[in-house]
Amino acid sequence: MNLTSCSSQMVPPSCKLTISSFLIKVFTEGITNKLMACYTDENMRDAVLVRVYGRKTELIVDRANELRNFQVLQDHGCAPNLYCTFENGYCYEFMPGKALGPEDIRQPNIFSLVAQEMAKMHRIHTNGSLPRPCLWHRLYKYFNLVKTEFAKMTSNPSLHQEVHIPSLEVLEEEIHWMKEHLSQLRSPIVFCHNDLLSKNIIFNKAEGHVRFIDYEYTGYNYQAYDIGNHFNEFAGLNEVDYSLYPNKEVQMQWLRYYLQAYKKLGQEDQEEGSKSRGGNGTVSEEELESLYVQVNQFALASHFLWACWGLIQAQFSTIDFNFARYADIRFKQYFKTKPVVTSLKMSK
Repeated sequence: MNLTSCSSQMVPPSCKLTISSFLIKVFTEGITNKLMACYTDENMRDAVLVRVYGRKTELIVDRANELRNFQVLQDHGCAPNLYCTFENGYCYEFMPGKALGPEDIRQPNIFSLVAQEMAKMHRIHTNGSLPRPCLWHRLYKYFNLVKTEFAKMTSNPSLHQEVHIPSLEVLEEEIHWMKEHLSQLRSPIVFCHNDLLSKNIIFNKAEGHVRFIDYEYTGYNYQAYDIGNHFNEFAGLNEVDYSLYPNKEVQMQWLRYYLQAYKKLGQEDQEEGSKSRGGNGTVSEEELESLYVQVNQFALASHFLWACWGLIQAQFSTIDFNFARYADIRFKQYFKTKPVVTSLKMSK
């Protein structure tokens, strides 16, 4: 490993350890990168995490941007300490707690914490020009990669058996439709996680809070996309079951927790002095209904993006995961739910 930057926090000068002194735990849940923990304490209180980028993931992840966003989140108390970077990965602080599963994020006592933590992240402001949503750039980037590899995909017998790939013309038409339609929903552009599946949420029961990890896709995006993407993850990853997608009652409860926290944080933001969704912190039924419509329609873009991502990963990744099948599931869910969610109407 050729370190490009390193913090002195990583190994104190007085600490002289041989490689045999370390314990190593390899995490197997990740489907983009390889992750391991190095530690000496059996309770992992002194663990350092080492993330090694997956093969060809630079095609779908802006690694320089990932590290910049990691620093932004760290500066706002939303991320662990980043210790050092190297050519194909980085080392960072271990966050104690439980990595959640789909069954956990459906529990009200947990999802209230998730909603509040997302609101905290969404209120982060970074210096620079007016933020633009990363969604359309990312969608077109992934689509162009799929288009480049399309001939190989359709000629690959094993892949062809796993997924029915819509035509390039259909895919391009759908992206154009989404950009035209979703852009008109007036969802605020905020600092988003963009990949909040259950395993990216760490619950610290002792301290009564959750923290988000894995910032590869973090960046400014539509507020409703980040929430809709998270709701899609209620269905799980390895055994996807969209009957577990939250019903309206659960969503409205979640969204109320979110808006209450988002408004409260907005009131505390003296620099902004903004009145948008400010006021006395109460949440109206009209606000809830509007956000509900936005979230469920932006969830379509989440299905489409991760379906394209799955096709790309199926071509390049060495990780043991059925990416082609996953892409097929997400495309099918996109076309199945599109007529349902587009029938939802925003409040006047």
